[in-house]
Amino acid sequence: MKQVKVSQRTRAITGGALVAALALGGFGAYAASAAPAQAPAPAPAAQADAKTDAKNKNLTESTHLTIDAATKAAQTALDAAKKENQRVTVAVVDRNGNTIVTLRGDGAGPQSYDAAQRKAYTAVSWNAPTSVLAGRLAQTPTLKDIPGTLFLGGGAPVTAKNAPIAGIGVAGAPSGDLDEKFAQAGVAALNK
Repeated sequence: MKQVKVSQRTRAITGGALVAALALGGFGAYAASAAPAQAPAPAPAAQADAKTDAKNKNLTESTHLTIDAATKAAQTALDAAKKENQRVTVAVVDRNGNTIVTLRGDGAGPQSYDAAQRKAYTAVSWNAPTSVLAGRLAQTPTLKDIPGTLFLGGGAPVTAKNAPIAGIGVAGAPSGDLDEKFAQAGVAALNK
């Protein structure tokens, strides 16, 4: 019988392949045992509970803008500013102050991004245009200390059934009056 001499390299490759095969086999067994079992179909009683929860007086429903509606409003506001050669940023936030969409116009200043979001947040938080809220600072100067708010003209609330559902903020024009005019154009686009 002829003896075949196996090189050190061949032994290392063979040993490595064996270790990898064992590791993968062990991992596969672990993954199979860790996989969650299919949840059984809900019992009829659970389905009945879900239906009665819809009538639960402890729950509330809320209305939100779609991404398409928020984008339409933001684009309308941006277009209104562009017609007047203003370089602005427009932000639309939901009722909770979360940003839905932000459009930064060509040439808008770097500060306008944050300012637009803060104006939108302020408008939806108090369900009032930020120009009106800026006037309230005379009676309550500590309002400006609330994080995330900006009491300058340029924010307008969006309402449904007299309740705020979103805010549109515009920043970058030379005055808050112009910013707010553009924000109001965005609100008007949602009413068409």
